[in-house]
Amino acid sequence: MAEAQHPTLVIETEPDPADVSFLEDRLYEFNVAATGITNGKLFGLFLRGTDGGVIGGAYGWTWGGTCHLRYLFIPAEMRGQGHGKRLMQAIEQEAKARGCCQILLETHDFQAPDFYHRLGFDLAGVVPDYPRGHSALTMVKPLTAASAS
Repeated sequence: MAEAQHPTLVIETEPDPADVSFLEDRLYEFNVAATGITNGKLFGLFLRGTDGGVIGGAYGWTWGGTCHLRYLFIPAEMRGQGHGKRLMQAIEQEAKARGCCQILLETHDFQAPDFYHRLGFDLAGVVPDYPRGHSALTMVKPLTAASAS
């Protein structure tokens, strides 16, 4: 116990994924204890090449009635071909199946805010000058049984 009282602080520029998972798991446990909401569940949707390797996709989770889209990536040469929309439709379908009433995501002004807006997302918040000269955006889409994708 004495070691826990005087831990060593180590800054790591390439943290071990297992250490990051440890933090995510402890934070989820805290959130469950604080809210009583225990339905957290991850999701991943992947675009795979002919060799089976990941070339794009989306990752996030659902918890407490909200679907949080953490990452969505489509290679530049594949954009504008409907892959992003197809991923977002699948995410919305999965979110509804899990009882979610909204989808939340973060993007930047130089990424895909127009794409998300066309899919029914509204701007919920802005962090100016992140990164320098740009803005971080939080966007949300309410879900109903009749939500259009």
